[in-house]
Amino acid sequence: MTTLPSAPTPATLKEPAISRLLFADPRLAPLWLLLRLYVGYEWLSAGWGKITHPAGVWVGEKAGTAVTGFLNGALAKTGGDHQDVAGWYGWFVENLALPNAAAFSYMVAYGELLVGVALILGLFTGIAAFFGGFLNANFLLAGTLSSNPLLFILATWLVLGWRVAGWWGLDRWILPRFGVMERPGAALPGPEERRQGAPVR
Repeated sequence: MTTLPSAPTPATLKEPAISRLLFADPRLAPLWLLLRLYVGYEWLSAGWGKITHPAGVWVGEKAGTAVTGFLNGALAKTGGDHQDVAGWYGWFVENLALPNAAAFSYMVAYGELLVGVALILGLFTGIAAFFGGFLNANFLLAGTLSSNPLLFILATWLVLGWRVAGWWGLDRWILPRFGVMERPGAALPGPEERRQGAPVR
């Protein structure tokens, strides 16, 4: 029986030019900045509104009141022939989230605030966008649309473009410490270097 020779395993997979342009080229940093600031503002305003709510239904003495109403609304959507909330998520709400409503209330309020601040500052943009998308996914699973579908899509884009989304932000100085680029403010590689997949130097 003839054995076909195995293809050599590359050390790294080559990134397509279009992917590199969209998600790793600092020349598109202004577009990523606008996207990042929009999503960051939405999260910051949502979190700040919860933390400073005059009735204190998110944080403070009445913490958990608002989130309890939200979770009970999600549970009500688990019944009927056309469920808006999946049964497994209803189990999570009933057995884990509702018994710890006050803790979840703080997590949501401060989580939204921190995601917003991080995105506006361009600090660990990819991680912040991931957690923002995680919050959006949970709101969607609980049967709430509002702006969640749009913010989830934009968060996914920010996660994909994490290398350049924070270029006009703190990531430009922080990410080099993790080997993402050699130093801030460096020139872009020339055409020949780009064809060879050279990193930004």
